[in-house]
Amino acid sequence: MGFMKTLTATEARKNLSHWLKAAKAGEEIGIIFGADVFALRPVPIEAADYAQHEYGVSAVQLKDFATRTDAELKRERSQESTTRFSGKLPKRRAR
Repeated sequence: MGFMKTLTATEARKNLSHWLKAAKAGEEIGIIFGADVFALRPVPIEAADYAQHEYGVSAVQLKDFATRTDAELKRERSQESTTRFSGKLPKRRAR
């Protein structure tokens, strides 16, 4: 393990973007808060993790949602009731 740069919370806050970029580049950055040191490092997040943490759903609920959504999309495609998104939003009508 290499050298860890440690900063106070105040020091880190002054130039947080710099320290985030350094952590992303692989530097070990620690932020001292009281008697504790918190490591600053990138954390990979998967879509399932995001939904579970952000919305508090269980893995089973997320799987059920994906199954229902896939079935609904398959049904709509078979009925040709879906349209491909072109990347352009439709113009709004004037009120």
